[in-house]
Amino acid sequence: MSADDDSAEFSRSRSDSAGAQRGGGRSGRGVWRSTDHAPGSPVAGAGLSSSEAETTGPDGSPPRGTGKRRRRSAMAESSESPEPSGTPDSSAARSPGRTGRRRQQEERPPGVPQSPEASARDVVYRLLAVRARSRAELRQALLRKEIDEDVADAVLQKFVDAGLVDDAEFAEAWVSERQRNQGLSRKALGYELRRKGVEEHLVAEALSTVDTDAEQERARELVRRKLRSLTVDDPEKRLRRLVGMLARKGYPEGMAFRVVKDELDRSDLEAGADDAEAP
Repeated sequence: MSADDDSAEFSRSRSDSAGAQRGGGRSGRGVWRSTDHAPGSPVAGAGLSSSEAETTGPDGSPPRGTGKRRRRSAMAESSESPEPSGTPDSSAARSPGRTGRRRQQEERPPGVPQSPEASARDVVYRLLAVRARSRAELRQALLRKEIDEDVADAVLQKFVDAGLVDDAEFAEAWVSERQRNQGLSRKALGYELRRKGVEEHLVAEALSTVDTDAEQERARELVRRKLRSLTVDDPEKRLRRLVGMLARKGYPEGMAFRVVKDELDRSDLEAGADDAEAP
C-alpha cells in the first residue's frame, strides 16, 4: 500500500471516530442504536431487544422525554379502563351532613314523583319556618295543596308527637305577642284564636294569662300614645275617635269610654298646669 493510500485511510478513520463521538454527545436527542458506537467502546444496550435498545441511552438510562410519554400513556390507559363494579359511583359518595328532605330528593330517581307523605311534610316544614301555626291552620294548608285528608292527618299527628305542633303553646305565645305588640283585648285575642281552629279550652287557658288590670293598663297606654299625635281640638270628636280606636281592638265599650274619659281629663289638667307655669 502506498503512502497516499495510508494517508487517505487514516483520514477516513479519524472522520468516523469524530462522527461517532458527536453522535454520542447528543444523549436523548435521537435514537441510540447498538451499532452507533466508537471503535473499542462497549456496545450500549447489549443484551437488550431491539426496541429496548432504541429507547436506552449510551449510559443505560432512558432518553430525555421518555418518562413524560410513559406517564401520558399510563394516564390514557387508566381513563379508558372500565370502572370496577364494586366501586361506588359519585351519587353514592355524599357528605354525611346531607340528611332529611334534601337527601330524599337526591335519592329519588329522576322522573319519579314525590310521595304524598313527603309532599305534605315539605309543606308543613315551610309553613313552620315562617311562624308557629295551629294544627287546624296546617291542615287547611295541606288540603289546599290537594293532599288527601287521611295523609294530612297522619303527617300532622307525627308532628304533634314530635312536639313540633302544639296548640297550647301556640295559643299562649299568640296571646302574649299580640297583646304586647298590638294592644289587643282578650275579646279580640280569643276571636283570633278561634279563627285559627284552636280548641275552646285552650283558648280559655291562654286568655287567663291576661287579667282585667293588665288589659285596662294596656288600653291606657294606647290612648296616651294616640293623644300625642291627635290634632283635633273639639272634645267630643276626640272622645269619639279614641273610643272607636279601643273598640276596634276589641275592648268593651264601658271600659273604653271610662279609660278615654280619664285620660282626657288627665291631659287637660296637665295642659292647664303648663299654662299656669308659663310667664
